[in-house]
Amino acid sequence: MNSQAPSTRLTADPAPQPRPELPLAPGAVPRARELALRNPVALDTTTALLDHVIRHARVRPDACAVLDGERTLTYGQLLARVASARDALYARGVRAGDLVAAVGPRSAHTPVVFLALESLLASYVPIDMSWPENRVRDVLDRSKPALLLDYSGRAASAARSAADAEGLGTLSLPTEGKPGPVDHETYGDRGGETRYTIFTSGTTGRPKGAVIEHQGLLNHLWSKTADLSLGPEDAVAFSAPLVFDISIWQMLCPFLVGGRVVVIDDAAMRMPRWLIGALDTADVTVAELVPTVVGRLLDEIRRQEGPALPKLRWLLSTGEELYPALAEQVLDTLPHVSLVNAYGPAECSDDVSLHTVTRADLRRPRLPVGTPVANCTLHVLRQRDDGAWRPAEPEESGELFVGGTCVGSGYLHDTATTERAFFRDPFDPDSPTCRIYRTGDLARVEDGLLYYLGRGDRQVKVGGVRMELDEIEAVLSRHPAVEQCAVTVFDQDVMSELVAHYTLRTEVPQQELRLALSAALPPVMVPRRWQQWDTLPLSRNGKIDYRSLTAATASTRKEAL
Repeated sequence: MNSQAPSTRLTADPAPQPRPELPLAPGAVPRARELALRNPVALDTTTALLDHVIRHARVRPDACAVLDGERTLTYGQLLARVASARDALYARGVRAGDLVAAVGPRSAHTPVVFLALESLLASYVPIDMSWPENRVRDVLDRSKPALLLDYSGRAASAARSAADAEGLGTLSLPTEGKPGPVDHETYGDRGGETRYTIFTSGTTGRPKGAVIEHQGLLNHLWSKTADLSLGPEDAVAFSAPLVFDISIWQMLCPFLVGGRVVVIDDAAMRMPRWLIGALDTADVTVAELVPTVVGRLLDEIRRQEGPALPKLRWLLSTGEELYPALAEQVLDTLPHVSLVNAYGPAECSDDVSLHTVTRADLRRPRLPVGTPVANCTLHVLRQRDDGAWRPAEPEESGELFVGGTCVGSGYLHDTATTERAFFRDPFDPDSPTCRIYRTGDLARVEDGLLYYLGRGDRQVKVGGVRMELDEIEAVLSRHPAVEQCAVTVFDQDVMSELVAHYTLRTEVPQQELRLALSAALPPVMVPRRWQQWDTLPLSRNGKIDYRSLTAATASTRKEAL
């Protein structure tokens, strides 16, 4: 350990941290319990993930565990790589409760790193290779890891420079595994261990580290296994950026059932034709993508001849709202594939609800995000003028709160932010976490299904009228000519006006788009300013970059003046 940069050591079985009380209106508890969406399932959330890998390696040592381009790791080879990484980490002083920052490309090395840390009861903190040095330094400063584990293969990088500046030691990952099984100990109940931390964007401009425990991770992996009927013949696409929470289940879930992890590199993710080729070549059966990538994938499939992705069984959409128009294209273009609309925050171990889209759903203004995954409890609450919360009645909108096994322990080294979002669960005295998370997302329950209505912080006031920008986007997306769309607010002096950003599949007069919105929305919700793009700017996770859109509007306005 470097004495200049003391690491944070989280105990393997930390004492529960007290959480603030959620102020409730009289009678709120029994009604909230009555209206809650629940899905209780008995699952093993305490056994180490590596124990399952060892089990499959003993029975099928030559079965493929990870496919990374031309590189294949069998289950036996995977354990050998984990053993080498574990020994190297232990030699550098990594012990139970330590956090270890890891930087490298999405590859066969990534699950090796995760499993090696789990075997030491340590915790994984991914660092994005594209982050600038200042952001890496901020994350390292906030997480205070024991060291930086670098498997990027680069002699110099922003992460190494940041680690040097922070006085943090760096370890390169061994590239070859030693023969023989991993020396793995049994530690009993591991449910309360911190397993990983994902740094998400914060409203203050600084990233927040969402901490997830072993029980939340395993609950999510097992629920995915059940919901998607995964087995040893399945191959899951490992396609998400490593700082996007869905990367966790993509690279680990197949190990529960003896299936395959298929690494999809960044080049393929940028080129739809290559992505189709990668999915086809590896016989991928399950893929989860953001709607933007789904749309580009479908456009490329329609340009090709012959059957597309014949082995694909499930396509999950997540990260942004899936609009009915795009869902219809999926059902038309890939009729053999089941389309799932998934929703979940990083703070709750990834997806907390799922819905398999049907043709009947396409007639709805919005698609449901469905019912809770295993052992997640969903509450929609409304805040009264006095600050107290009451349960929203069916079909009444409110703010979504999540309870149950999935809820993480809070934000790393950020008590103030944690206490604004994580509360003692007042509705379930038997909750394994005793916590409930305030998502900041608007939602409603209708006919037993949850509907995501957009971010609460995207609820704005323009011309004295409060409105939800996501609602405008949902209506605009239904126009057949619109490929992508986003709505922002441009503030100048005391005036605010809506700006519509869009890309088109086919040329259409702007006035036609205005009329389409005018036919469905009040006049004040129809944007006055419109900006057509060749491609909307995207964040690293493939989501629409609203900050870039707002900056572009300001720049255009400035040039006009």
